Amino acid sequence: MARQAGGAIGEAVLAAVVAAVVAAIGLKAFATVHWPAFNSSNVTRSLTTVGQVVALAMLVAAVVLLRLHKWGWLAKLLSWGGISAFVTVTLGMPLAATKLYLFGMSVDQEFRTQYLTRLTDSAALHDMNYIDLPPFYPAGWFWLGGRFASLTGMAGWEAFKPYAIIGLAVAAVVALVLWSNLIRADWAVAVAAATTAVTLAYGAPEAYSAVLTLLFGPALLLAWGALHRPAESDATEPTAGGWGAVLGAGLFLGLAATFYSLYFGVAVFAVCLMAVVAAGLAIRARRSWRSALPILVRLIAIGAIAGLLALTVWLPFLLKFLSGKASLGSGSAFHYLPESGSRLPLPMTEFDLLGVFCLAGTIWLVLRAGSSRRAQALGIGVVAIYLWCLLSMLATAAGTTLLAFRLESPLKALLAAAGVFGFAEGARAVYRALNEPGRFRIAAAAVALAGAIGFSQGIPNVLAAEITTAYTDTDGNGNRADTRAPSAVARYREIDAKLLEQTGRPRDRTVVLTADTSFLAVYPYYGFQALTSHYANPLADFAARTAEIQRWSALKTPAELTDALNHCRWRAPDAFLFRNSGDQYTLRLSRDVYPNDPNVQRFTVAFPKSLFDDAHYRITDIGPFTLVVRV
Repeated sequence: MARQAGGAIGEAVLAAVVAAVVAAIGLKAFATVHWPAFNSSNVTRSLTTVGQVVALAMLVAAVVLLRLHKWGWLAKLLSWGGISAFVTVTLGMPLAATKLYLFGMSVDQEFRTQYLTRLTDSAALHDMNYIDLPPFYPAGWFWLGGRFASLTGMAGWEAFKPYAIIGLAVAAVVALVLWSNLIRADWAVAVAAATTAVTLAYGAPEAYSAVLTLLFGPALLLAWGALHRPAESDATEPTAGGWGAVLGAGLFLGLAATFYSLYFGVAVFAVCLMAVVAAGLAIRARRSWRSALPILVRLIAIGAIAGLLALTVWLPFLLKFLSGKASLGSGSAFHYLPESGSRLPLPMTEFDLLGVFCLAGTIWLVLRAGSSRRAQALGIGVVAIYLWCLLSMLATAAGTTLLAFRLESPLKALLAAAGVFGFAEGARAVYRALNEPGRFRIAAAAVALAGAIGFSQGIPNVLAAEITTAYTDTDGNGNRADTRAPSAVARYREIDAKLLEQTGRPRDRTVVLTADTSFLAVYPYYGFQALTSHYANPLADFAARTAEIQRWSALKTPAELTDALNHCRWRAPDAFLFRNSGDQYTLRLSRDVYPNDPNVQRFTVAFPKSLFDDAHYRITDIGPFTLVVRV
């Protein structure tokens, strides 16, 4: 076990280095040219297609060498370089003319950027928004991003794009290494390429979950190998008992726990479902309840490994939570039910290239469920996702959801992996049925390559809205990548300078009350209130903070406001960043209105300007903003 695990880990580390170098060189090369905006020109689109074809050619060369059993290390290097180049050109080239990642700094990407900015400012685990609170959202991906930003000397918002792309390239290559250690090497290249392409198309905007999507397939095979071992009773020689697979499955679950709670929950659910199936098969085969005990022991070991890793990011929050200071009524992270979350995702019924591929995967999963361990592992993963979707819909009766709409990306990735196996085995069956015609293999390869190119060059179309937003949002430097007039975000640099001057404190010791929370995504000030309750830490009591802000706005005199701030139950704002509106200063706040869709209602809170007509407040007008600093 030690030899196998050590070899796989060593190969994964080497592959990760290769991927990081390829991605970094590619992004650096893209940045040396002044490209036109992707949403107003087809230049970068055409270059993206060329780069994808070159990357796929490298992967094809790797497959040919592997099938010929020649130059194995060259084949590995080609496969590692090809798949990392594919990720880099598919995402990096369309975004080459902007400093922002997919979706810019809008909606969900705003709080993700804020989190990365927070952990760039300090390596200590801390809530993205609220001062003196541990993080609720898993910090793993963002903590690594903060170290990347610190190492490269970039601001958090600027590091987001290169870090996300390099991270996806590394994850794709590590997934390839895992696949290569679990199945035939040539098939592994094809499966890794297919799942990578699908993940980029449907999961790339949420980069930290896409990393887990890429690893989900091989992790399921590892978990199934750890839990279902029917051949062990017939083995004539001692085996490792599946403990190498136990280690791999535990490491994946631990990684998921530190990156993304939802995917961690789904992965745990799938592994537990595997354990139940494996136990049932073992009991049926040996007609003894004792045969389930080794499975239980290995499941507990997987959980122990995952739990130890999870504590590296969850321990501060758990300690604070167990202290009894959490406000359970303020947590609304699961209060979201878009239309896609109210139905089962069935990509195999859609009439497009991916739909046909997923249909082939579905057929293969059913046909090979009794004879292929690969089909069993992937099939249980697919069933687990569908069961989770049904449970999420059922949970709506209890006033919540399980956010099943976010599982379409891993579902499509699993079905795409199955589709590769279905295509390969189906082509082989047809080849034999036709008495092995000479050019059939070349024809099958041509069909596969055409499909790969067709799907790959369509990825920018799938991501069109996300790419466009990266060009239309104003970045932290106050520029829009499409060269049009920037938004009010361009004033943030001046606001930051005034805050530093007037407070005389570092950014991470200042609390700002503002509705323009993208300011906190660019500069690591703490916020008094989060953008919405869905991103708020349950320890912060979002609803009570909103009520307190409304109470402040209804006060009559500066003395009353000063007294209220001095006796606030939380760390009171050191500064207010308002919008100027006549004789009032305004904030746009939000409240949770689930089960409505949209689930957030915006409303305006207005502070009379007279409330700040006092020597305790320093007022500065900056464009459409008014900065009020307590002195």
